[in-house]
This record gives sequence, structure tokens and C-alpha cells, in this order.
Amino acid sequence: MAHAEVGGSLPVPNVQELAQNYNISEEPIPERYIRLEEAAGEVISGHGVPYAIPIIDLNKLLDAQSSKEECAKLGSACRQWGFFQLINHGVPDEVICNFRNDMAGFFKQTLEAKKVYSMVPGNLEGYGQLFVVSENQKLDWADMFYLMLRPSDSRNMRFWPSYPPSFSNSIDRYSSEAAKLVSCLLQFVAMDMGVEPETLLEIFRGQPQSLRMTYYPPCKQAEKVVGFSPHTDGTGLTLLLQANDVQGLQIRKDGKWVAVNALAGAFIVNVGDILEIISNGRYKSIEHRAVVHLSKARMSAAVFHQPHKDATVGPLPELVERDGEARYSSISYMDYIKRFFAAKLDGRNHLESLKH
Repeated sequence: MAHAEVGGSLPVPNVQELAQNYNISEEPIPERYIRLEEAAGEVISGHGVPYAIPIIDLNKLLDAQSSKEECAKLGSACRQWGFFQLINHGVPDEVICNFRNDMAGFFKQTLEAKKVYSMVPGNLEGYGQLFVVSENQKLDWADMFYLMLRPSDSRNMRFWPSYPPSFSNSIDRYSSEAAKLVSCLLQFVAMDMGVEPETLLEIFRGQPQSLRMTYYPPCKQAEKVVGFSPHTDGTGLTLLLQANDVQGLQIRKDGKWVAVNALAGAFIVNVGDILEIISNGRYKSIEHRAVVHLSKARMSAAVFHQPHKDATVGPLPELVERDGEARYSSISYMDYIKRFFAAKLDGRNHLESLKH
């Protein structure tokens, strides 16, 4: 079993239904969703060159003529940004299109139909909201659907959607393609770190993988709410698909929020806490958040790639020797992930607690 049962989340109202009622009435936003302190602050457009996240071309990584140069770009992106957009990734358009369409079909259902897949106490899988740990905690303007994908024996089919009828197959094919892609990226990451690829691949043995699909309803006072609280990912690498044409991802760079302009057909890839720890701080797990649109819904799907459940997460010994010190404590992955899901989202605080 992977980490579906390492914690749970308190039940909260369905935001999609709340938004439908609120957006056509004069009712104020419920107090728990008003996040003026988070929504405030300067946001820089990610279109300009200084604030556009790097673009990595998988074809160039795989081509002997350009591989060394592109691998250096990949390493620089992981060190300086913690994020990059991946183009020419090789995942068939059909696989992405089917997955995207079926995800939209699921969220378009009635609340009663989606509630069949509601989270249950003590388990992270299902439809609802993650990281709600108290009754008075501020809430995000979003609904989520979280599933364990790999290894296959970690799947709880009770939560796998039967509608649209093709959805389970779409998820399965998407999961396989994502796993192949991340396995390839990890080998280039290892090359940039100067460690044997097998060293890194062993930590992620079996390629444990989970999926979070998120629906961000529109909000007529979008400036007062936050779609997803600032956080880092408790994972190795995250593969994010923006599932429609509504932008909303922002990353914290040099103390400012930078709006990411997601390229059509690209994946957004980010370094998670685990990879920052393993790299002894070379790579950066960057704080990011999601904002919502005044009049349009946004959908995204993040596939998280984690260490195997028996792994110990700590700086690689060869990197510690090279650096002369270990900058992070070592911890079992299961203990790490229990702590991660037991806390509300709070920037980089969880990761910082492991620093020496």
C-alpha cells in the first residue's frame, strides 16, 4: 500500500455547488474562503523573458548531438526555478485528449453523482478536499479528486469513476505514459547531479504515483479567494497538465509571485521536496499556488511521482561527500508523507523543518 491511508481530511462544502449559487446571488462569500492576506501582493506576468519559466525539449535531451547542452539547461531549471515546461514529450495527443475530456465529463456531473466517490475518514483518496485539519481553517476555492495510480495493487477501485465509461481506461493510459516520461527525466536529472541513474531510479523503484484532479470554479470576487494555498509538493517530480485554456498557476520567485503562461501541448514539471532533499539542496522545491478566474472554470491534473514506501529520504551520500555536509535530516518516506498530509498547506515550512 502506498500512502492513501496515512491521513485524511475533514469534510467541507462542495465549492462547485457553492459557486453556482453564489455567482448568481447577492450573497457574500462565506468567511472561511476570504483570503485577502494570500490574494494580496504583486503578481508578475510570466510572459517576459526574465520571468518566463524555462522550456525543456525532450527531443533535444534524447538526441546525442544536443543532449549535453539540453541536460545542462534541465539542471539549471531545477536549480534556479524548480519548474520547467516540457515540450516534445512524446505522450500521444490522443491519450491527453481522452483524459482531459473524461475529466471534464466527471466534473460536469451532478453533485449527487460525484458524491458517490467522496473521501472517507482516514483516507486521502476520493472526491473532496485535502489538507483540511481544523474546523476553523481557511479554505481553498476548489474541489479535488485524488487517486492512487501506481503500483497497481495500491489502487482502490471503489474510488475509480464509472462515468464517463471510458474514464478508468483514460486514467490508466495517462498514468502509464506519465510514468515512462518521468523515468526518462530522472535519468537525465541523475546525469546532471553527477550520480548513477540507477541510484535515483532505485529510490523511485516501482514508480509509485498518485493523481490529483482539481476543479476551480469561477468566482465573481476572485481577488478575495485563493484556488490552492501556497505550498510545495511532497514528491519527487510532479507532472502538471493544464486541462483547459484558463491560466491560474503562480510560483514564488525571488519573493514575488510569477504567473505561469502554460504552453499549449506542454507539461509543467516541478521539483518536489523529496528531490530537493535527495539533491542536498541543489534543486529547489518552489512554493506555488493557484488563483481563480472571475467568470471561467479552470481544471488541472497533477501526477505525483514518489519514492517507494520503504525508502529512506535523505541527501545522497555521494553528494554529501562532495558538499562536505548533509543539509537535511534523513527520514523514512512514510514518516515524511504522514507529516506532510497531517499539516495544512503552509508554504515551505514542512520542508524547512528537515534542514540542519
